Amino acid sequence: MLQLLQLLGGGLYLLNKIFLSVSERIRHRGRQTKARRWRVASWIVYLAGLGPIVAMFILKRNWIAASVEASGAPSMILGLVTALRTGEIKRAPRWLDVLALIFIVLGFTISIREFGGLTLLTQWLEVGLVTGFLIGTYQLAKEHKTGYLWFVLMHVSCGWLMWVEDLRLMFWQQVVSLGFIADAYMTTQRKRSLR
Repeated sequence: MLQLLQLLGGGLYLLNKIFLSVSERIRHRGRQTKARRWRVASWIVYLAGLGPIVAMFILKRNWIAASVEASGAPSMILGLVTALRTGEIKRAPRWLDVLALIFIVLGFTISIREFGGLTLLTQWLEVGLVTGFLIGTYQLAKEHKTGYLWFVLMHVSCGWLMWVEDLRLMFWQQVVSLGFIADAYMTTQRKRSLR
């Protein structure tokens, strides 16, 4: 079961990073409509990969990661809506922020109760993972390129966690994703330096 979840969730999350990278490269060439299509596709596959990833974290008892990953769904939906509206960024409804906060508190509470505090390396890796995930996803949903930098923290923390927990497919997916995140970020920096 874990292998299937790694392949499905990890594959869809990797496609998200590939599509983001392609979108930035196309946007850099000034083809906004085509770039928007790739960005829409990136948010769709990101949402599709969410269920298998959350299930994998639950099976491995990574409660912080599972609950906070699930709380990222509103930011993913905001990203999709923003991409569909041709980049028109709207303020997220307040209830999305409240929902995310509830999930964060729930995940930390379950993890601390089950493990007697923040005592394990895996819990600290989960904290790095979820910090990068939540801030990065929210920033990218708002079209802020610094979201890519937060994704670096997420992928490094997640990759290390996957290595420790012997989930090798997910580890390698994190490594490959880092390459596409770096490419997308560097593309945005080249675009900025041309201005």
